[in-house]
Amino acid sequence: MSWYCDYAIGDDLHGPYHDKEYGFPIYEESQLFERLVLEINQAGLNWGLILKKKDNFHKAYDGFNVDAVSEYSEKDRARLLEDEGIIRNKLKVNAAIENAKTIKAMRASHGGFDKWIASHHPLKKTEWIKLFKKTFKFTGGEITGEFLMSIGYLPGTHSPECPIYKKIEKLSPAWMEQGLEFYQE
Repeated sequence: MSWYCDYAIGDDLHGPYHDKEYGFPIYEESQLFERLVLEINQAGLNWGLILKKKDNFHKAYDGFNVDAVSEYSEKDRARLLEDEGIIRNKLKVNAAIENAKTIKAMRASHGGFDKWIASHHPLKKTEWIKLFKKTFKFTGGEITGEFLMSIGYLPGTHSPECPIYKKIEKLSPAWMEQGLEFYQE
């Protein structure tokens, strides 16, 4: 099996994401929204490109402030589609805005995006995919799987031999509660 660890460790671009973000549990709304938007934008592209543009995405989407993005107008959509610093794809831009509205509504229905995710745990990947497709825009199997792995809800981010795996293990991500056997299909 090939691991992200195999080429990310020590890499100038991938290394910091591998060492400090990928697979670490996150709960804060803007960070979860950021990760979802970045995963959506990676679809069909190289993750390295997304990492190169990460700061630009942060600026373009108001720091991933869900309230701000949920209120974007047609003028904002046009601005994003003209922004060479991000991925200029109409479906992906529209998904970010619509998904911000969905996440905002989760505050009332579940107490927030993090609590919505937690309320469905544990699910196997196939079940998560169905749930995300029903709930969000532009979230297929790969996007959903990578998003959930990247925030600690599905296993598979780091090789057990990777030093970062041990750091994440100490944080008890959600997937570890069930153990790897649960996720084997």
